[in-house]
Amino acid sequence: MNRGAEFRTKLKSGSVLGGHVFLNDPAITEALARYGYDFIWIDAEHGPFDKQNLLLHVMAANAGGAAAFVRVPGQQMQDLKYVLEMGIDGIIIPQVMDEVEARQVLELCLYPPEGTRGFGPRRAIAYNQQDLKTYLQQSRESFVRIIQIEHISAVQRIEAILSLPALDAVIIGPNDLSASIGLLGDSLNEKVLELAQHVIDAAKKAGKPVGVSIGPDERTIKTYQNMGVDFISCGDDISFLQQGAKRTFSMVGKS
Repeated sequence: MNRGAEFRTKLKSGSVLGGHVFLNDPAITEALARYGYDFIWIDAEHGPFDKQNLLLHVMAANAGGAAAFVRVPGQQMQDLKYVLEMGIDGIIIPQVMDEVEARQVLELCLYPPEGTRGFGPRRAIAYNQQDLKTYLQQSRESFVRIIQIEHISAVQRIEAILSLPALDAVIIGPNDLSASIGLLGDSLNEKVLELAQHVIDAAKKAGKPVGVSIGPDERTIKTYQNMGVDFISCGDDISFLQQGAKRTFSMVGKS
């Protein structure tokens, strides 16, 4: 069921593209998956999802042929545990400031003795259809653990964060990164790009995939591709609605 093990290698290929979902209808997630996205970033940090609705999005992503990645709302056990039990393919953890926070939240993703995750899998163990011993042997590799780098404090500690064995990849969040140095709304500012490049270079040296989360803007896409990111999460349901409406308005001459 999980595509996590496959993605651990695939994320470094340079060909992985993710898309974001903020709206509630799981059909949107399934549609984006069927359109060809490799993974769907289900945004439980900023989106209005309850637990049941979130599960439906996870199932919809998989039904459409994409991996289901969930950005959780926080770093506490109650933010992560129920998401892990849904059998997700990847977890994205926001607002991590240093290696201490990163280690603590990664431990919450893993069963003892490596971590502190409580035991209670549901969809993650295929509704008890998977052999327990096999599940436990494969659980660590069954999903990708990604730390989002979106604050200058995390950039300053990036080498230590990347050294954590339980970490699979990092992804840059340019908007909050720009905000952390007083430049919110100017995510292509040279100072922001310098910080992002430092993260990319450090990840390359550490041998871990590094991605970026951006909007569907050609200039921004090309900028980060040229900077050397391994994967991109780009485009979302709201942006596509806006772009489609604007394009239609322009075709019919409506301002």
